Amino acid sequence: MGAYIIRRILLMIPTIVGILAISFLVVQFAPGGPVERVIAQLSGSDVSATSRIGGAAGDFGAAQGQNLGGADSVTSKYRGAQGLRPEFIAALEKQFGFDKPPLERFFLMLWNYIRFDFGESYFRDIRVVDLIVEKLPVSISLGLWMTLLSYGISIPLGIRKAVRDGSRFDMWTSGVIIVGYAIPGFLFAVLLIVLFAGGSFFDWFPLKGLTSDNWASLPWYAKILDYFWHLALPLTAMALSAFATTTLLTKNSFLDEIRKQYVMTARAKGLTERSVLYGHVFRNAMLIVIAGFPGAFIGAFFAGSLLIETIFSLDGLGLLGFESVLNRDYPVVFATLYIFSLLGLVVGLISDLTYTWIDPRIDFETREV
Repeated sequence: MGAYIIRRILLMIPTIVGILAISFLVVQFAPGGPVERVIAQLSGSDVSATSRIGGAAGDFGAAQGQNLGGADSVTSKYRGAQGLRPEFIAALEKQFGFDKPPLERFFLMLWNYIRFDFGESYFRDIRVVDLIVEKLPVSISLGLWMTLLSYGISIPLGIRKAVRDGSRFDMWTSGVIIVGYAIPGFLFAVLLIVLFAGGSFFDWFPLKGLTSDNWASLPWYAKILDYFWHLALPLTAMALSAFATTTLLTKNSFLDEIRKQYVMTARAKGLTERSVLYGHVFRNAMLIVIAGFPGAFIGAFFAGSLLIETIFSLDGLGLLGFESVLNRDYPVVFATLYIFSLLGLVVGLISDLTYTWIDPRIDFETREV
């Protein structure tokens, strides 16, 4: 197993480098980079980006008395830069690091990322690491509790459906699960807001943030209640579609195990149905379900929260990544991509190790990676 783990870790290096290389290449051909973003802000044609025209651009503009154009201005390769002084454009390129060749910038980025040095955001006066850490509590809260809620309901429900396969309970719960899976999470989130967050009916739940404004002054038990009070609607909206896959997977896994010979032998020995189900079937049937827990958490943590964060005004990593792409804030974009890719590869390895922990008969050492 040790050799297998080492091989997997070594394979992570070219995988991450390849992901970053492809993304970096795409960025080189994507229109509307950070230099053009600043130019658009200066001309008043762009108000969507997070404004921070400081550093070289601001210093140069102040030195020129805000006279960024002039007789010596030339045609620029950037859209909207006609009439601006070439010195100003060069200062912007230096501020954002575009004065270096692309290959040099790529290898410099790799060297910095190896040391987890992600630099500073282009349009925010903050280090990228600090910005990501600032957003982590929201994403961790949504991902962790949504996964626990989904598994906590789906596994008992799937077992119950397997035991009562073909019954009326099995049929109507399958219908509810399929309908819930078909409803988009963001649409259900809007419905919850209309019903329970002061939309048109009840005003029972808050609509913004992870905690109340007076959270710091609350006693410890009130802080816990306030925290889950804010999470109730977002978690409900996110977990609705997550029940289907885990529930049906649990049911089918249990049905497959119940029909095997060892179960019939256990019943023939006079064991109770509960002993057969939880003493013999459970461990084998839950192998694929439990081993997928790390991956399910990462999926909920990174992939499913963008629209939910936007609708419920939760400032997490999903919203941060989306805004960074729109604003061409490349340090944030590449840092989140690097972290997400690294965590995804590590969780993939953890999932494999979980299989071997649950069922020692599985041996990845004898399998080619």
